Amino acid sequence: QLQLVESGGGLVQPGGSLRLSCAASGFTLDDYAVGWFRQAPGKEREGISCISSSGSATKYFDSVKGRFTISRDDAKNTVYLQLNSLKPEDNAIYYCTASKVFALCPLRQADYRGQGTQVTVSS
Repeated sequence: QLQLVESGGGLVQPGGSLRLSCAASGFTLDDYAVGWFRQAPGKEREGISCISSSGSATKYFDSVKGRFTISRDDAKNTVYLQLNSLKPEDNAIYYCTASKVFALCPLRQADYRGQGTQVTVSS
């Protein structure tokens, strides 16, 4: 089965950190740009970040710049999103996507999308 599976979400206090993982099964991620977006209840989807298939290019959306870091380990067929300095407004379900086109990643086009992992920031 071809799928992406996110993990690593959970409950964390403001200022804390989490590392999310996006693992592919049934296909190899090294052909794809991989990105993350999030969605909070009642809100629109919000792009977070994307990393190119080679890993040489990354992009971040303004709300997370300087706090989140995307990376990839193709040997493990996994992309990571390090979340630091978390704020209550970061509460959302976080999804990863895989796209052949970096410019369209993570929101405008996705060949695969995971089921999401919940991040809750609360004291």
